[in-house]
Amino acid sequence: MPIDAAKATSAEPRTTELAWDHKDVQLYHLGIGAGAATPEKAHPATDPDELRYTLESALHVLPTFATVAGGGMALAGGLSAPGIDVDLAAVLHGGQTVTVHRPLPVSGRATQTSSVPAVYDKGKAAVIVLRSEVADDDGPLWTCDTQIFVRGEGGFGGDRGPSARLELPDRAPDLHTERHIRADQALLYRLSGDWNPLHADPGFAKLAGFDRPILHGLCTYGVTLKAVVDTLFGGDVTRVRSYTTRFAGVVFPGETLRIRLWQEPGRVQVSVTAADRDEAPVLADTVVEHS
Repeated sequence: MPIDAAKATSAEPRTTELAWDHKDVQLYHLGIGAGAATPEKAHPATDPDELRYTLESALHVLPTFATVAGGGMALAGGLSAPGIDVDLAAVLHGGQTVTVHRPLPVSGRATQTSSVPAVYDKGKAAVIVLRSEVADDDGPLWTCDTQIFVRGEGGFGGDRGPSARLELPDRAPDLHTERHIRADQALLYRLSGDWNPLHADPGFAKLAGFDRPILHGLCTYGVTLKAVVDTLFGGDVTRVRSYTTRFAGVVFPGETLRIRLWQEPGRVQVSVTAADRDEAPVLADTVVEHS
């Protein structure tokens, strides 16, 4: 079997040194739409709140930067773990959680410790669970939990894993907004370190079953958190404690995301759909926990 679940989950944790600076943060923010027009901002490129994502003298760091810090994509780390040898064309990002232990610095050096806590058998697919814990000299910074969905690699007799789904509140959303994805968004986002040709090469996208390249799930993930922070938290990124999602469908560059928000004590529940494709689900089971 290309996936040896026992070998993957019993392997010693691997460590990687990470380093980043303000240019990496700014590039990431641009990759998720910083400075672009939104329904709330008429002149976004020079809006003082928006400059906190793009101007080095005013910079703060959106917590989802943790998924690309140091150029080491968590998904790629999972695919290089012992016991795992899969076809990249069969791989999709299944889910993601970022837990923030303190505000992310604009520049830094840290150590990432990665392990595979579980490999689930979904029958026709496998789900690899990767945990990455990052700390610097002052202590823990963040923890990323990544679920990697690999088509055609199930059926090995393993645990199916959790399957519970989070129901949306039975009421109208407290707020909704839209974010347009530029035609070149994936080309810009991939410069932060996710070089999977699925997001740029039409020929590779066809091999993976898509008629054209799709947007990175983690780009949608970042776009959505930025929308939550900007519309509900007054742009204060430090209020985010954790952010969880399940990738329920694809986004094609050039489409518009419709983001619906329900506020609850200490958390926001989120739904993201593709406005151009009859509200096709994009992000589900999505929660932002906050102070």
